[in-house]
Amino acid sequence: MIVAYVQFPTGGESADKMAELFEGSAPKYTTMKGLIRKYYLLSEDASMAGGAYLWESKADAEAVFNSDWRAFIKERYDADPQVTYFECPVVVDNLTDEILTRAQVQKVA
Repeated sequence: MIVAYVQFPTGGESADKMAELFEGSAPKYTTMKGLIRKYYLLSEDASMAGGAYLWESKADAEAVFNSDWRAFIKERYDADPQVTYFECPVVVDNLTDEILTRAQVQKVA
């Protein structure tokens, strides 16, 4: 599994406006190939936003974070997004009382 950490400046948008934008874009992520989870992120002062994405593979993430996506973020927030990738061998989910491993995800994919 891969975690992609995305961040970009909000361009001065308010926390309420950012929440509205996040809620509006959320449905498009529900059927995205390879996406396991997405967390929308907003700094306490609302100056930075982004997301933490849990993907089955880096290839799935890179298919989404392409030049069209980067242009969309640049147009919407007047800023280039920064994407950092991390290996994620284990996830602890206390809501579902599960521990998810890379091997389990590979069996499902």
